Amino acid sequence: MKKLSSLLFLFACSVYTLYAAKVDTVMVHSDSMNKGVEAIVVMPSGIKANIPVIYLLHGYSGDARSWIGLKPNLPEIADQMGIAFVCPDGKNSWYWDSPKDPSSCYETFVAKELVSYVDANYPVKKDRSGRAITGLSMGGHGAMWLGLRHKDVFGAAGSTSGGVDIRPFPNNWEMSTLLGDESSNRDLWEQYTVINQIDRLKNGDLAIIIDCGYGDFFYEVNQDLHKKLCKYQIDHEFQVRPGVHNADYWRNSIDFQILFFKKFFDRKK
Repeated sequence: MKKLSSLLFLFACSVYTLYAAKVDTVMVHSDSMNKGVEAIVVMPSGIKANIPVIYLLHGYSGDARSWIGLKPNLPEIADQMGIAFVCPDGKNSWYWDSPKDPSSCYETFVAKELVSYVDANYPVKKDRSGRAITGLSMGGHGAMWLGLRHKDVFGAAGSTSGGVDIRPFPNNWEMSTLLGDESSNRDLWEQYTVINQIDRLKNGDLAIIIDCGYGDFFYEVNQDLHKKLCKYQIDHEFQVRPGVHNADYWRNSIDFQILFFKKFFDRKK
């Protein structure tokens, strides 16, 4: 009996190893910034083509490893859902091509250079019906910014606890380094905020999910984004629940968003 138990244990371990998702750490060259940018790529096992991808953007002070640290079971989720995850290092860029700092071009990097790299090196679905993008906090702003401005690249976009309107926070998170002082550059601050990109959308252009905790300092700007989407008659999922701007909220939130994106991927097959 002991020998049989040992054999079963070894078999279970071998099966887990055989089907465990692959986690790569890659350096992706950015022509626009003339440097390499780190990214974590999580690929599900057992699928050889047309894998859908969720691009996950970290928040302020984070890096490429933030999401795998926050959600260590991402490889397991990748295998269960048949979805790949790509987590780039966006520095503290807010995922803009900065009009003030030409060395910070993270909109171009994520929406063009990184997507091209992933398409060329992994067996992913190579069109917008197989791509979604989301993120937390600064990354929530970034994901919506990129989703709204690159609907030809991403078919779905989300945000959790996102800074989706930067204008109430002119002295925070190094944004003035990227856009200039708000009082002297108000036109740029108007142009570079997510909420003012909504007029780019027609209903059905993009599958959208946003959520934010009631106790989050970004709660009001997320409510404002929801109201503006309603005003423009843009279908979207808007979730609010108890919670603040912290890892516990984001770990829970991303599960709901992955299910939303899975539904989007499946309906496009």
